[in-house]
Amino acid sequence: MSSNKDILAPEIIRDTGAIHPISHMKDSILNLLVSFGFEIIDGPEIETEKFNFDMLNIKESHPARQMHDTFYVEKKSNLLRTHTSPVQIRGMLEKKPPLAFISGGKVYRKDDDATHLPMFHQIEGILIDENVSFAHLKDLIYKIVYALFGEEIELRFRPSYFPFTEPSAEVDILSKEGKWLEILGCGLINPIVLENCDIDSNHYSGLAFGLGIERIAMLKHGVKDIREFYKSNLDFLKQFKWE
Repeated sequence: MSSNKDILAPEIIRDTGAIHPISHMKDSILNLLVSFGFEIIDGPEIETEKFNFDMLNIKESHPARQMHDTFYVEKKSNLLRTHTSPVQIRGMLEKKPPLAFISGGKVYRKDDDATHLPMFHQIEGILIDENVSFAHLKDLIYKIVYALFGEEIELRFRPSYFPFTEPSAEVDILSKEGKWLEILGCGLINPIVLENCDIDSNHYSGLAFGLGIERIAMLKHGVKDIREFYKSNLDFLKQFKWE
């Protein structure tokens, strides 16, 4: 009995595709925050200085506004957003408190080494209501970190400075090697930023936080060089399996 199959033909191996580890991490964190009651909002990647800097209390003299740090497009007033904070500003202008927003997506800065990329992904969130305090912020951060790394992880808050939050802090976790590693920045929204969005800072207060998705993925999966995620190396990417 004859067969149309060519027994000499090479076997075709069909690999099953998978979600990229950065996309998987971003979706996992967004879904976690949605379960906490946050609403996902989105905004443009090409921004104006007004929304990327001015509304966030980032002064003209701030280093982040210089040509060596930021990708300006056409005119200096247009740029590739350096963080997702402008999305929250737009949300604050469109809706009034109480509100709880998160946004995640690509951001751009002039960095390129083993721990930084000129394009990376960020998730930021804000919560604004009456009597929001640093205690609320700490409680939220603990919940996020425990959900990502497990409740056995040790973390600490370090005083820091961001123009758009006051007070501000950075959060570190203790690695298995005994080193403290920064994972996110946070703080209470600066009253100046609230007033810029026509929100009465005498009546409302808010918290804000932001984290780099690649940074979290590196720590969770033990990746030493952030650039590995984008080399299209299938041997590297096949390590990541999702259910």
